Parts: sequence; structure tokens; C-alpha cells
Amino acid sequence: MKYETYKRLANATLGKVKADLVFRNCNIVDVFTGEIVKSGIAVKDGIILGVSKSYQGKQEIDLEGAYIAPGFIDAHLHLESTMVAPAELVATAAACGTTTFIVDPHEAANVSGADGINYILDQTENSQANVFVMLPSCVPATNIDDNGCMFAANDMYPFIGNERILGLGEVMDDDAVINGDPRMFAKFALFGHQTIDGHAPFLPNRKLSAYKLAGVDTDHEASTFAYALEEARRGIHVHVREGSAAHNVDDIISGIVKTGIDTEHFSFCTDDKHIEDILRDGHIVYNVRRAVELGLDPFKAIKMATINTAKCYGLKQIGAIAPGYQADFVIFDNMKDFNVLDVYFKGKRIDRNAEVKVKKCPPHLKHTVNIAKVNAADFALPIKSQHTHVIDMEPKQIVTNDIMVHFPKTDNFVPHDGYLKIAAVERHKNSGKIGVAVAMGYGIRGGAIASSVSHDSHNIIVIGDNDEDIAIAVNEIARVQGGYTVVENGQVFETLPLPIMGLMTDVHFAQVNEKLKVMKNKAYEMGVSQDFDPFITLSFMALTVIPELRITPRGLYRVSAKGSGFIK
Repeated sequence: MKYETYKRLANATLGKVKADLVFRNCNIVDVFTGEIVKSGIAVKDGIILGVSKSYQGKQEIDLEGAYIAPGFIDAHLHLESTMVAPAELVATAAACGTTTFIVDPHEAANVSGADGINYILDQTENSQANVFVMLPSCVPATNIDDNGCMFAANDMYPFIGNERILGLGEVMDDDAVINGDPRMFAKFALFGHQTIDGHAPFLPNRKLSAYKLAGVDTDHEASTFAYALEEARRGIHVHVREGSAAHNVDDIISGIVKTGIDTEHFSFCTDDKHIEDILRDGHIVYNVRRAVELGLDPFKAIKMATINTAKCYGLKQIGAIAPGYQADFVIFDNMKDFNVLDVYFKGKRIDRNAEVKVKKCPPHLKHTVNIAKVNAADFALPIKSQHTHVIDMEPKQIVTNDIMVHFPKTDNFVPHDGYLKIAAVERHKNSGKIGVAVAMGYGIRGGAIASSVSHDSHNIIVIGDNDEDIAIAVNEIARVQGGYTVVENGQVFETLPLPIMGLMTDVHFAQVNEKLKVMKNKAYEMGVSQDFDPFITLSFMALTVIPELRITPRGLYRVSAKGSGFIK
């Protein structure tokens, strides 16, 4: 703490003058000792002065025995993936008790480079929450991706020294790390004393060790406890993810409870969570609640949502209720249901009904879809081999399986019996690249669904049971300069425009939520499996760093620890 700050606060800490705010009759969750402390909390200038029943305050609030914990921290998320303006998402999640967000803006960077990152920083600058940023490490994600911009080590220099930049964002190109690519290590060198986030699903043991050896500190891609355990044993801090598409809390927490391992190096994150899911279930509080339902000690769950994450990212003044810490609090009724009663940020109560002010988006970020009109013939898929690789979409996960299926040879595959066409259309440079493949498990009938949110290059991805509706869906996305659309029997049923980089909208979240609900219900009526979020799950089918099959504008791509590459 700076000398001037200490001098300003010390007299109140010592009881010589009144604090600005005092909470009385609190059940304080102490994340250091793992106990409930029945006491009071004094706050001045947004900083906790101390914990004692004797403090006097200019304003005093009687919590009447309610529980008060440090504000929750989301260890890893992409604000762009929530579709609404960043300020909207932060305000919505903050009302649920999340007061700190560690953001990786690689979605925006893949579309618009440094301009996209600056947009995220600017939009969240005055939020009623702590919003920190990890600089994207893999833009593009791999050397076979067709994205909008490059973001290399030299591009990072203008951001170095910004107090809101905590380190290097998720390193998705594990091959570049393991094989010692100098371009990747040039980025590592910039963040030698800060946190480097990982992205390492299913690396075999020795490669996982090499990945950690290089300097990677965290990972959020563990979908099983067995893999999370292998990471933790190597000193990798595991962010247990529960988003809208990937649901990893049950498996990993169940394993922790069964084995009784230490949870100090485990945290919680959402990664990608839609606004309607936050409104229904809560944000990080959902992870905490579910972990306790699965048998995890409530103190351990709260520590995973607070101090564990703060320590991981070197946030010394966040994550605990103790002198010198920022006065970020979540107040709830009990240590089982965690019903949020109130939330405070820097000692000020968050008004859940307050209007969120969203800054205007620069015009050039609203014109990023650049393709020529397509037609049904552009999605022809010849079957020439005895067996065809099919993307098997796995329920409630973003991983896929590589299934070999025999189809009769033909000049153009016709979807049938649950086998669909899935395609990726390059949308940044009007290159005309279109990759088409067969997918199963999704289930749509009588139409198509398309999206410009397509990780991580964010080309247009579309899935359907006929070429005509697939073409209509792609053209509709181009018309609105990005978004989601549902097409049924040759007609656009509904479209949610996402004109900001093809990723976000500047419309109020309530309108987004209502339209998205209608579109999702329609998708389920058309046969999409209830095990999938129709849009989020689809958006991951182009991500070339997640096993096992992905569709890209260049064609079908296999992701494998034994060797990745395109399938001809």
C-alpha cells in the first residue's frame, strides 16, 4: 500500500475516526482459516480497514446474521461470447456476486486485432467490477486458421505495463509450445513475471510436462477429473469450467470429493456463458452452489471462487475479507443454497436495477462480414471413398468424435437419418473458401442454423439438412453483418443480429435474451438435441485445437495428439 493511502486509512483502522461504512452482525467467510467469524467489517475509500465488532461508521448496515464472503472471481472468460455489450455482461454477472473478471479477448482480436482488444478495455473501463485482461496469445489459433487479423509479440508492446493486463491469454497452439516455436517463446518472454494461461485438452503425459516446462501456469480445458489431476500434479492451476456448452464441474468436483485432494490450485471459470443462462442460474455462484451439492466443503468451494484465483494472478488486494483488501463482497443467506442477497464493489452496493451505460462502438467494428452471395451449389459434398469421416457431436461437451460411416458414392451427399451437412465459410477477406463435411448428433430437420460466432477465427458456420436452407442461412448472416439465424423450409424464421465484429450486439440484454429464447425453442422444435445449446455448441465446431474433428473453410480437420491435419 502506498504511504499516502496508508496515512489516509490508518486512523480509521485504529479507531480514531469513523469508517465510511460498517457492516454489523455478519457471518464472515474467512478464506484464510476456513471458519465463520461472527463480527463486523469496516470500510473506507473502498478498502477494508479491519474486522471487529467495535468499529463505528458514518453508515452502518446490520446484516442480521447473513453470510458475507469476498466477491467471486471468474478466472477465465470471453466477454464476446456472451453476445451482449461487455458492460451489459459485467453488470449482469456482478449482480450475481461476481466482482472480478479475468477476460481473454481473443475472439475480438481474431476479428479486429488490437482494435478489438482496445474495444473490450474501453467498454469495461468504468464497470462496477474489476475487469482484467489477458493478452491473446494465439491470433490466429493455429497456422491453418483463416481469421481477420494477426496479433504477434510485436503487437503486444503497446499493452505492456497497463495495470489491467495480467499476463498472456490461453495458449491454444500447444504444438508451437512443445516444439519450441521462437514466435511463441517471444510472447512468453514478455510475460515472464506474470501468469500465462493454457489451453491443453488431452495432451499425453510427456507433452503435458513439456507444456508446463515452457512456462504455462493454468488450464481450463480439463473435462474429466483424471486429466485435471494430471495437470494439478504438474503444478498447473486448474480452472474448473461451467459454461453454456462445456459442463465440467460435476466430473471434476466429484473426483475431488472422492479423492480428498487439496483444492488450493483449483479455481472456477465460465469461459463462455450466455446471458440467459446467467439470468437463470447465476454466474460463478452457480459453480459454488453445484460444487457444494456434489459434496465439496463450502469453504473450499468459496476459496476456489475467490482467494485461489486471486493468488494465481497476483491480485494481492482481491479475494479475501481482511485489512487492505478491496471491499468487494457477496452477501447470501446460507452456506448451502447461496441465494445472493446483495453485492458490493469497492464498498458500494451494486444496484441490480440500475441502467447500464454502453459506449458507442466505432463504426469500422460493425462492418466485418465480407463475403459474396452464396447458393446451394456452393455446399455440394461429393462422396468418393468407401468410408466417410463424420463429426460426431458429443452431448454437453465441445469435444467431438471421428466416426467412419459408409455412404454410397455420389456427386453430392444428401443429408438423411440424422446425418447433416456442416460448413464453414470464410468471412473476413472474401476468399471464397468453403469447407463442407458430414455431422451427426445435432439433430436439426427441415432447415438450417448459422452463426458468425465460430471459434476462434469466427468465420460463418452453418449446419442443416438441405443445401438450399444452408445457403439462405449464410446469406442472412452476411445481410445483418453477423449474428445467429434459424431457417426453416426456405424461410428465415428469426435472426439475432450481432453487428459488433459479428460477435456482439449493442441492444439491451433483455431484448437479446427474449429473441434468443424464441430461437432456441424453435431449434429444439426442429429436432436439435436438448443436450446441445443450438448456437454455442455449433460455434465450437470450427475450433481447430479441440479434438477430434473440426470443420474449417479449408475443409475437415482432425485434431489428434498423434498428429493433426486435414482429411482429404
